[in-house]
Parts: sequence; C-alpha cells; structure tokens
Amino acid sequence: MIQAYLGVDVGSVSTNLVIISELGQLLASKYMRTNGRPIQTVQEGIQALGQEAASQIEIIGCGTTGSARYLTSMIIGADVVKNEITAHAIAASHEIEDVRTIIEIGGQDSKIIILQDGIVTDFAMNTVCAAGTGSFLDQQASRLCIPIEEFGGYAAKATNPVRIAGRCAVFAESDMIHKQQLGYNLEDIVAGLCEALVRNYMNNVGKGKEIMAPVVFQGGVAANQGLVRAFKKYLGFEVVVPPYHDVMGAIGAAYLAREAVKRKGRTGFKGFNLENINFRTTSFECRGCSNACEVVQFFENNNLIARWGDRCGKWELQVG
Repeated sequence: MIQAYLGVDVGSVSTNLVIISELGQLLASKYMRTNGRPIQTVQEGIQALGQEAASQIEIIGCGTTGSARYLTSMIIGADVVKNEITAHAIAASHEIEDVRTIIEIGGQDSKIIILQDGIVTDFAMNTVCAAGTGSFLDQQASRLCIPIEEFGGYAAKATNPVRIAGRCAVFAESDMIHKQQLGYNLEDIVAGLCEALVRNYMNNVGKGKEIMAPVVFQGGVAANQGLVRAFKKYLGFEVVVPPYHDVMGAIGAAYLAREAVKRKGRTGFKGFNLENINFRTTSFECRGCSNACEVVQFFENNNLIARWGDRCGKWELQVG
C-alpha cells in the first residue's frame, strides 16, 4: 500500500483532483467540469479516484484550493485549505527550479504570480473582463466552428496573424467578424485572437509587473500552443508549460497537505466513499445588527457541521 496525498482544486469551470506520492510523483488525476454543482462533482471525483486507486493507495493527507475550497474541505475532511495563489506557487516551485513568474489562465479567471527565492512577492488577478480568460477563446472557437482542442493547431499554421482588438471581449468579437468579412484566412485570425488575449492579459493582469524568467504557464488554457507561441512572442523569451499544467492547483494543495500532516500527525480525510453522504447548504439573514449578514449553514446527513459568512463571528462560534 502506497501512502499518498490528495489535492482538490474546485473552480467555477473545472474541478481537478490529484494524488501524489511522498516524493511528489503524480499517481492519479481527474479533470471534471464543475457545471455549477461543486458538491456533487467533488463526490463523483473522489469516488472515481477511489475506484481507480483505493486498493493500492492510502491517503494520509488531503488539501483543498480554488473558489470552493472551504466547502470542499468540509466534504472531504481536508487537513489544509489554501488560496489558489499559494497552491499554484507551491506546485510551480516544485516543478521548475527558481521559477520567477507564473502565468495562470483558467476558464473564468487569470492570474500572475511573482516569486523570489521561492517566496510569493506579488500577484494580481483579472478584473471583470473575460477577454483575458479561457472562456474568451471558447466563445470565439464556437463562432468559428473550430473545436477548442484544435485552436492551437490552427494558430501554429498562421503566417501573418491579424491585429484584433483585445481590450474587451465584445470589441474583440466585433473586430474578428470584421476581419472575416475582409477575407483573412482562418489560421491568421485564430493566431490574432491568441495574441489579443495575451495583450489583454499583459495590459490588465500583468500591468506594472516585472516579468522575469523562468516563466511557467499553467492552467487548462496552457494546452493551447497558439497561446504559448503568443506569450513567447510578446515576452521575447521561453515560456515553460509543465507536463501537468492543467492540475497544478490541485498538485499544490497536495504538497501543502503533506506539510500540514507532518505538523498534525494525522489526517482528517473521510475516505473515498462519499457518494452515500448527503451534503447540503442553506442560509439565513442575521438581523442582529445593520450588517444583515447572510449566514451560510452546511449540513452532513442533516447534521450541522459548519456556519460561515457573519462578520462578527456570532454564529461561527455556535458551531460545535
């Protein structure tokens, strides 16, 4: 039986689960669409990993990250809960020696992380605009009737990428349609869209940041070779895409779990068989003061196990 660590990264678009060994070897991974159902998706993902690996692997530590990290931590019994910045930084530092810059682009958000000697010194995330995220390319791929998986291949064949306005997703789409009507070929338009996304990212997320090599490109969008080429062209130096670029957040959570368990001495992992447990969330508005906080309650098989959302801690303290 191999002792290993579980990492779970639950975002708005995807849910990523990984199991790593004590030495950091990836033993199993799972990529799933969240589809607005984080509780059910995590349950299904844990169950699938258990069917794949439970007979050979013993989980001795688990961690969560992503926008639903606190919710997920209660579902699986996490030993550590960390934000995406920390998780991605930890994973990249283990993968690439002396990494200085992390570019991370997901389906709905994007971020940049600056490190020095393995320590995060600065970071930024995208604003409300979607033009610097994977959803932007998804939308344009759909309009062009190109599977998003083939987007990078089209961009690689471009000889003269067209200039497309990239500051706003709406303007970019209008500009792309205009270029189509002028007769530009598909490959040059696709490459132009990749370069537009890179410009938007650098002008928005990367604004004011000193980008230094080594640069690591993470997130599901890093599979797009057209974007990788566009970043190299913009920055003027190499951009490294890790082998498991799409699950780096989960890998970071697993590494953090390893450190947490060394301090705690034991894990709170509830096991792979979560499919028969009923998890549900409710909420109420506290009328104790003018803040009118929305207090969230989380139940496991009708047992209240957590409350959060109040500013003063009045309700959190009552959970026992």
